[in-house]
Amino acid sequence: MNLTINDLAVFTNGSSNKKPIVFVHGFPLDHFMWDKQVDFLSDDYYCVRYDIRGLGNSPAGDGQFTMESFVDDLESVVVDLKLNKPVLCGLSMGGYISLRALERMQDKFSAVILFDTRSEADANEGKLKRAAGIKRINAEGLAPFTKDFITNCYGEYYKQNYKTEIDKRILKSSQFDPAGVKGSLLAMLGRNDTTGYLNKINIPALVICGEQDVLTPPEVMKSMAEKINGAEFIVIKNSGHLSPVENPGDVNEAVKNFLERI
Repeated sequence: MNLTINDLAVFTNGSSNKKPIVFVHGFPLDHFMWDKQVDFLSDDYYCVRYDIRGLGNSPAGDGQFTMESFVDDLESVVVDLKLNKPVLCGLSMGGYISLRALERMQDKFSAVILFDTRSEADANEGKLKRAAGIKRINAEGLAPFTKDFITNCYGEYYKQNYKTEIDKRILKSSQFDPAGVKGSLLAMLGRNDTTGYLNKINIPALVICGEQDVLTPPEVMKSMAEKINGAEFIVIKNSGHLSPVENPGDVNEAVKNFLERI
């Protein structure tokens, strides 16, 4: 079912009587990145996805986004759909949103799955890199930035074997509103550090990382997982920063096993 909540494009699959899972996608992607997980889980769970403001089918407005406003949007989806303690599942920027959401309102969720993300705020080098991305989009348009950024998200195995799928993803993201993409960069650049909250997470947590992830490498994510009480950490073979897309079989099995235990 397709819905509009607080101007956001929201998509639901499965029965609302089942346990809910909210999927928060990465940058600069859209809800379609979760297709394989939703296909796999929607018989047994109520799967809720949405396009983050300014990306996919959700309008950019003025493009003045913060991580706080992204968390506000997530909260509006949970409240409007009357979701009872959903499992929260976020990748990369979606993980930033998820971690801040837990810091603000952990009691609204029953478990969390964090893919290819980190708790640390951007260091100066990262802030300057995001600022350079905005400058490049302004100078060259969205397509060159999108091509380079998205290509870097995939691991070598996927890049060698799924070039057509990568080209399709690049083309789709290149058609997003540039204001939305730049707004996401601003939100990530200005986000707060959630590392100090990790040991206060008291709901079940699964942390998943692609073995070839160069943006949030396994050693970075393992360190994050070790700070979360009782968190399970899994490395996914033959995948980079987009492990649910690159190796959905192993990811789905890991997620299913986790969900069955909580």
